[in-house]
Amino acid sequence: MGHPTGFKTFQRKTDQETAPLDRLKHWREFKIHGEDKERRDQGARCMDCGTPFCHTGHIVSGMASGCPINNLIPEWNDLIFRNRWEEALDRLHKTNNFPEFTGRVCPAPCEGSCVLGVISPPVTIKNNECAIIDKGFEQGWVTPRIPGERTGKKVAVIGSGPAGLACADQLNQAGHTVTVFEREDRIGGLLMYGIPNMKLDKEEVVQRRVDLLAAEGVTFKTGVFVGKDGEWTAEKLRNEFDAVVLCCGATLGRDLPIDGRDAKGVHLAMEFLTENTRYQLDHKFDGSNPDLNATGKDVVVIGGGDTGTDCVGTSLRHGCKSVVQLEIMPKPPTERAANNPWPEWPKVYKMDYGQEEAAAVQGQDPRQYLISTKRFIKDADGNLSGLEICEIEWAKDDQGRFVPVEKEGSVRTLPAQLVLLAMGFLGPEQEIVKQFELETDARSNVKAEHGKYTTNVPGVFAAGDMRRGQSLVVWAINEGRGAARECDRFLMGVTNLP
Repeated sequence: MGHPTGFKTFQRKTDQETAPLDRLKHWREFKIHGEDKERRDQGARCMDCGTPFCHTGHIVSGMASGCPINNLIPEWNDLIFRNRWEEALDRLHKTNNFPEFTGRVCPAPCEGSCVLGVISPPVTIKNNECAIIDKGFEQGWVTPRIPGERTGKKVAVIGSGPAGLACADQLNQAGHTVTVFEREDRIGGLLMYGIPNMKLDKEEVVQRRVDLLAAEGVTFKTGVFVGKDGEWTAEKLRNEFDAVVLCCGATLGRDLPIDGRDAKGVHLAMEFLTENTRYQLDHKFDGSNPDLNATGKDVVVIGGGDTGTDCVGTSLRHGCKSVVQLEIMPKPPTERAANNPWPEWPKVYKMDYGQEEAAAVQGQDPRQYLISTKRFIKDADGNLSGLEICEIEWAKDDQGRFVPVEKEGSVRTLPAQLVLLAMGFLGPEQEIVKQFELETDARSNVKAEHGKYTTNVPGVFAAGDMRRGQSLVVWAINEGRGAARECDRFLMGVTNLP
């Protein structure tokens, strides 16, 4: 730590953002890096705490605490304070294949476990990370790393989300010939179609990294749905490749099978987000919207996570009439509760970008808490016209489990012509699981031990959300790297991959 009183001298200052009403006019990223001096001051706040929980990457109370890929956070914070940006980039790339992704979309469990956060606002780790990699690209420090030798081994990676890309990157650097198969028309998985452009730019950020991987020797095949596609079957992949790594994600969305579910206007969130991003890319963000849009509609988003927030922000950019976001859980406290101590992830109330934008348009946070949906209301033509909701309380049942209980007299209706279900995911889609004859766990995820990633089929590995269930981008990178390491060991007998 070069500045002994950094965290006392400098106050936490995050990246600036374009004003909500201004950014709603476009689909571009809206976060703005501060000047180098500002970021160096923020790096100086890293306090040389001796036991840096920020990069430990473990699970506390079922939630990520610290960085799952063990980023060397104190090291690169100190390096940017000393104006040694290229060295900081080198340290960052030692553990993170894609800091331009995590620096934009990771919820930053590192900051939740920052030791400084016990007594003061934590270090702006996420902003610092993003600034380092963006400067690296700007300065031309990020260039193709082409392996000097090839092993002669061929690996198929199925799925091009963060787990698949991280796995492909690592295996390619180990000298193997890697082919990535993706069912969509563009590479990137949820990075491309699951996260809106204003959070993660597709052409300038995602495609830039995909092009770099291609220049380094990774082959990409799009429009191939392994498990459904008649050409690339499980048998053919196992015959033509020395190993297969499955990184297909947990893309089976949680539905809401209540009365009126067949109403025209009720959609899974990912259907809405994917169609929008594909349309915007195909039409160069020309100001028009896809057929599945929120324009002029009363929109209700059911679910309060990141996907729900993305639905709110997307609906507002479409020009919706109104947007409401329903959460079945209670409103979080403004400060850590006694049963949520550091270094657990702080479960506190905050407004993400979508809620800030809705508040700027509508005058208040669009979220309503402790709400359950009873039924969808249809008109005579089967179109959605509203939904019936009620307030709930959480109470223990006979077996001591917390269950939602309807509050008497709380039933009311909301107008809605579009409902977006953003209630999480149930697990991987089963076509490819069945074709490879893979064993699954009780949650339908592919059974493969963390750290080993081996399935019941020799030479077939599984990683990311497909193995662990719905999780963070940074955990997907962790698993992709780990699966690459074990795949390399399987192919070569030993491995030098981290």
